[in-house]
Amino acid sequence: MEFLAVNLPHFGSWIGDGFDRILSVPGLQSVVTFLLLLTILVFVHEFGHYYVARRNGVKIDVFSIGFGPELFGWYDRAGTRWKFSAIPLGGYVKMFGDADATSVVGDTSQSMTPEELAVSFHGKTLAQRAAVVAAGPIANFVFAIIIFTGIFATVGQPYAPPVIGDIEPGSAAEQSGLKAGDRFLSIDGAGVSRFEELQQAVILNTGRNMALVIARDGQEIAVNVTPHLTETTDRFGNVHRMPMLGVKRNGVDYVRLGPPQAFLHAVRETWDLSAGGLTALGQIISGQRSSDELSGPLGIAKMSGEVAEGGIISILGFAALISVNLGLINLFPVPVLDGGHLLFYAAEALRGKPLGPRAQEYGYRFGLALVLMLMVLATWNDLVHMKVIQFFKGLITL
Repeated sequence: MEFLAVNLPHFGSWIGDGFDRILSVPGLQSVVTFLLLLTILVFVHEFGHYYVARRNGVKIDVFSIGFGPELFGWYDRAGTRWKFSAIPLGGYVKMFGDADATSVVGDTSQSMTPEELAVSFHGKTLAQRAAVVAAGPIANFVFAIIIFTGIFATVGQPYAPPVIGDIEPGSAAEQSGLKAGDRFLSIDGAGVSRFEELQQAVILNTGRNMALVIARDGQEIAVNVTPHLTETTDRFGNVHRMPMLGVKRNGVDYVRLGPPQAFLHAVRETWDLSAGGLTALGQIISGQRSSDELSGPLGIAKMSGEVAEGGIISILGFAALISVNLGLINLFPVPVLDGGHLLFYAAEALRGKPLGPRAQEYGYRFGLALVLMLMVLATWNDLVHMKVIQFFKGLITL
C-alpha cells in the first residue's frame, strides 16, 4: 500500500546549513544509511496501517518491508507473515480478503462465510476502511513530529532573528532599498518571527512581487521587492536557478524549548514542511518551477550518506523530512497510493455503494502508470545530477 516517496525540493531549510559542511562519502555508506532510514520509515508507515487494522478486527496476512521475492520472515501468533523482501523500495500490509498488496478486493470476497467476512478488510464499514488507509500517512507525520520534538527539546530549534546582517551588491534587496539592520515584520501579510521563515518564503517565490513590512529606526516601512532568479550551486555540485533576495543573517543560534513548546513548534514545522512541499509540487505541475528539482531513490540515497557525516542529529532531521515527504506523497489522490483509496471511499460515500470492479481496475492501472512515470522522471534527474548521463554521452561522442 505504499511506495517510496519522491523527494520534493526545498524541504527543511533549517537543516540546510549543516548540509553545506558535509564532505562527500563513500557510496557504501550512502547505501547503508539509505536502506536503514528507508526500512524505518516504511515500517512506521505500514505499522500505522497494521495497528489501526488490528484495532478494528482485521486479520493481517502479510506485513512486508520491500516488494518481490521474500528474503526471510516469520509468523506471529495471529498468523501474520512478517517478512523482508528483495526490492527494498517500499512495503505493504496485505489484509485478509485482499487480492494483492494494493488492497484490491479478492475474487473470493463474495463467497466468504460470515466469520471470514467479519475479519476481512473489505467487510468493515466505510469509516473503518478509511481510518486504516489514512493511518499510514498519519503515522509518518506523527513520527516526524516526535523527532522534531526531541530535537527541539534537547539540541534546540535553529533560530536567527529576522534581521538583515548584510546585503549583496546588485541584489534585489539593494535595489529595493533594504539596508543592514532592517527587521522583517511580515511577508505578503504573514508575520515573520525567524529568518528561516523569510528563506522559505523566498525559495517558494516564482518571480512574483513580494510585499514586505520592515522595522527601521522605530518606524514600519512597506517595501515591494521581486527576488532575482540567480544561478546557485548546491552541495552536490548541481547548478539551479533559484529566487534570491540577496540578504544575509547574522549567524544562527539553537534555542532549547520546553517539552510543550517543543511539541507545538514540531507540529508547526511539520505543517510548514507539508505546505511548502505541496506549494513546490504545484509550481512544478503548473510549469512555474523546473521538474529537475525532483529527486528519486538514487538522489535520496546520496543525500543519506552525506547526512550521516553530520552526526545523529542530522540523520534524525533528515529522517523527519523524508517521513513528511512519504506521508504527503501517499496522500496524493492517485489510485494505488493511499490517497487514491481514500478518493474511492469518498466516491463510495457519495454514491452509497462502491465503484464497480472495472472502474477500480482502470483506476489502479492509471495510478500505477502515473507512479511509475514519476519514479522514472525522478530517477532520470538523479542520473543527470550525478553526471551519469553526461558520462555516457561523453563515451558516445568520442
